[in-house]
Amino acid sequence: MKPRDLALAVAVAAVWGVNFVVIETGLDHFPPLLFSALRFTLAAFPALLFVGRPQVPWRWVAAVALILGVVKFSLLFAGMAAGMPAGLSSLVLQSQAIFTMLFATLFLRERPRPVQIAGLVVAASGVLLVATRMGANLPAFLLVIGAAVAWGLSNVATRRASPPDTLRFMVWVSALAAGPLLVLSLLIDGPAADLAAFRSIDTEAVLALLYIALLSTLAGFGVWGYLIRRYGAATVAPFSMLVPFFGIASAALILGEPVHAVDVIGGVLVVGGVLLGLLRAAPKQALTLARVEA
Repeated sequence: MKPRDLALAVAVAAVWGVNFVVIETGLDHFPPLLFSALRFTLAAFPALLFVGRPQVPWRWVAAVALILGVVKFSLLFAGMAAGMPAGLSSLVLQSQAIFTMLFATLFLRERPRPVQIAGLVVAASGVLLVATRMGANLPAFLLVIGAAVAWGLSNVATRRASPPDTLRFMVWVSALAAGPLLVLSLLIDGPAADLAAFRSIDTEAVLALLYIALLSTLAGFGVWGYLIRRYGAATVAPFSMLVPFFGIASAALILGEPVHAVDVIGGVLVVGGVLLGLLRAAPKQALTLARVEA
């Protein structure tokens, strides 16, 4: 990999890691569902006017929009709003690899290799270790685990769709997810809460929205897709393991979140276990595990 592209891969991992801190900041200004809806609205428009059709059947665009855009991000944002720390959220979401393998086995008839199974057992033990520290706020932890389950299912749907242009696909996914999220926000968050958020919007809130919509979603997926097309998923996907590092480090530096020994040990187990299975996976299998943006 050329030095420039190596720097790009690390930069994307850093952007996606810091994204969890930005989400935490945005949730101080918006209800979770409204924040997610605005994120996908900004990611879709005006980009939708320039990217062309998604190049895959509409049923797969709709499926990923529902599972990834609506369910996964609603659960993630709700979990973080309920008290799940930003750094730990970036780590626990890596359990999506476990659910991706389970769903790929069930729906795609893929047979995981023993080393992949062993790696995911190690990763699962790391997640359980982190769960022991979150006992006082188990509901928030379970919401983020639910987000990881939805992410794993959306990975399988994305695999079936096999979009030739990841950025174009994500723009359309964002467009289809925005409407249902806005409706859910009105029904669950309530019109009063949404109006209050708009009335009190400030520069920090706008910058948070721009970061997660334009930098994390559009630029992140655009660069990631470029790197995978150029070097292959097996080469690029391991860089995704840097996301929890940047997530935990930025949460500690910016938000002052404490880093406990349990978090470090659990993080090593999660990242090491996923990486073990990823490095031995075939390129097509590695692509499924390469979806790390939040």
